[in-house]
Amino acid sequence: MSDLILFPHPDFPSIAVTSISVDAGRGHGGKLSVRFHVEGTLDDVIWPEFDGDAGRADGLWQHSCFEAFVGFVDEPSYCELNFAPSMKWAAYRFDDYRAGMRNIDDIQTYGHWTPGEGRLEMHAVLPELGDRREWRLGLSAVIEAVDGSKSYWAIHHPPGKPDFHNADCFAARVAAPQHP
Repeated sequence: MSDLILFPHPDFPSIAVTSISVDAGRGHGGKLSVRFHVEGTLDDVIWPEFDGDAGRADGLWQHSCFEAFVGFVDEPSYCELNFAPSMKWAAYRFDDYRAGMRNIDDIQTYGHWTPGEGRLEMHAVLPELGDRREWRLGLSAVIEAVDGSKSYWAIHHPPGKPDFHNADCFAARVAAPQHP
């Protein structure tokens, strides 16, 4: 899967970012690879800076960050992954829409932020997802501008306020790998 386009929520346009595209795919054993590419006046975006620690952190969505929501097709449970340009990350499991939230502890993640090019490449391995079933996928971003405004980007926005947990945002499908 490649070249997915994120759209800003109509009530929250960006003063700095003109487009966000995403390449996303899967590898064996529950590996999700995403590459976000941001275009616009990137100096007008507040990007969380790397502080030497690429570990887990909560509340990343309160500032510029990128998100992936992934679950099995036809099941209400899903995982939420947050990645910041600071290389901080978070991973949560939900039993249903915003219900039963808990940390995912057995995730492996690595990534690279290229600020001048507005590119974030992240890879996450979620063993609980495995590789034998089709995934539903939601990709999103929160962009915080230097004037304090925030824009909310997703493949699809349901009516109303921005809500990346809404099942309508899980607009992409990732086929199960074909095994011989």
